[in-house]
Amino acid sequence: MKKRVLAGMVVAAAAGAMLVPIGSGSAESKPKEVVPTMDLSAFPATRPDAPLRMLFIHHSCGGQLLAAPGASKERDDCIYVSHPNGGGLKSLLEEQGYEVHEASYGSDIGNDTDMFHWLPKFTGKMDKILRVAHQDELYPDDRRNQIIAFKSCFPNNEFTGEGAAPGNPAGPDLTVWNAKATLTAVLPELEKHPETLFVYVTAPPNAPKAPKVRLWKWIARRVLGRGGADADRVAHQGELAREFNNWAVSPEGWLKDYKQKNVVVFDYYGILTDRGRSNLSAYGSNDGTDSHPTSEGNRRAAAEFVPMLNRAVRRLGRSPLTQ
Repeated sequence: MKKRVLAGMVVAAAAGAMLVPIGSGSAESKPKEVVPTMDLSAFPATRPDAPLRMLFIHHSCGGQLLAAPGASKERDDCIYVSHPNGGGLKSLLEEQGYEVHEASYGSDIGNDTDMFHWLPKFTGKMDKILRVAHQDELYPDDRRNQIIAFKSCFPNNEFTGEGAAPGNPAGPDLTVWNAKATLTAVLPELEKHPETLFVYVTAPPNAPKAPKVRLWKWIARRVLGRGGADADRVAHQGELAREFNNWAVSPEGWLKDYKQKNVVVFDYYGILTDRGRSNLSAYGSNDGTDSHPTSEGNRRAAAEFVPMLNRAVRRLGRSPLTQ
């Protein structure tokens, strides 16, 4: 009897120490057609003539994209000074003369950044968005943010299906058509502020590999019928994400009929999928099991973001800072 108990303890201890993938391993997700993005090459990538204030509304991936590479040093929830996945975007923007402000978790403006949150946020809170200096802190005078960058995080690429046209801008199901409908419904709100540059940063792709968990947790999930992520499902989500992203970034997609010049798209998703090598992340951290991009991926994105923003500012005809 004692031997059986001892054997059980040894097996349990071994199980607790072992790590196994949650799902069925890596997902294969062959890309559909990769479309060209908005062509801003006719405008110079030179720095603005005077400082411009920019608010970036984000959660973890955006905070890491802005952060300097290095040990994790957090100012507020997902607003970092530095991070191991840091892309250094904030310092690159500051070198160009931008004043970078952030809103993330824990603030009225920074909370709720999923796909179907943007329409009510821009409809009901635009005045506050334009006045945010940091989280819920507002400028003490009549200053305004002249650039608003906003992004959702990688769960917003976990599409449930194609959906049906024309889609429901309120969701709640994350289908391709519902996502198209909500971004389309956002445009009239952005159009009301032609002097403000809005930068939609596409959601980063999901990781191609399943994260690892303790063996005993894996066994428990299998017993309870909760096997975790399935590689085929993740691959299909990647195909749907590519379809939506193609529509968002293409001049023949989301912005085709938009007449103003105050909205541009930064193809964060496209960069992190290595421009179509896959529909999933080529820069997943933790050996590709974590959808948070690595520092390498974020530094690549940061290097492309700066000239894109400079060109978008020139395209808008942004006048020097007057407030």
